[in-house]
Amino acid sequence: MLIALADRKAKAVRLHEGMKASPHRALVLGPVLAQVWRPRPALVHALAGVLKDCTVPQARSSEPSMRETSAGRPECIACATGLDVVDWRRVGAALGEAKLSPKKRPGAVDAWVAMAAVRHGSAVIFTSDPDDLKSYLAVLEPPDVHVVAV
Repeated sequence: MLIALADRKAKAVRLHEGMKASPHRALVLGPVLAQVWRPRPALVHALAGVLKDCTVPQARSSEPSMRETSAGRPECIACATGLDVVDWRRVGAALGEAKLSPKKRPGAVDAWVAMAAVRHGSAVIFTSDPDDLKSYLAVLEPPDVHVVAV
């Protein structure tokens, strides 16, 4: 999704704009940002603009996960707390049990993204690689996480 936003792909931009109305900012895990970020001026400029509307959980300089409301700013427990050892074990199980295509190798960042969505519940993952995310989610078995290809 970050790459699609940096490339100003119409679908990604529409989805991102639509999320601005949500009380919870779009989530960008730190390792996902690290996979995409490169010191090229055009990319830095594009991603810096996108990240103003996102949260990077537990990053000190990130925007808060929840937007301000008339009653104050609520807190997202999933964003405020890190993964527990049990959660990390579930990520490892997803890496070991996911039925990926034969050409793919397990990816810890994708499995972590799936786990973050599971912890949030009622989540939507926007990705250019929906099959991998669906494979990890099949192992994690969340009742209400959806994957949208961008």
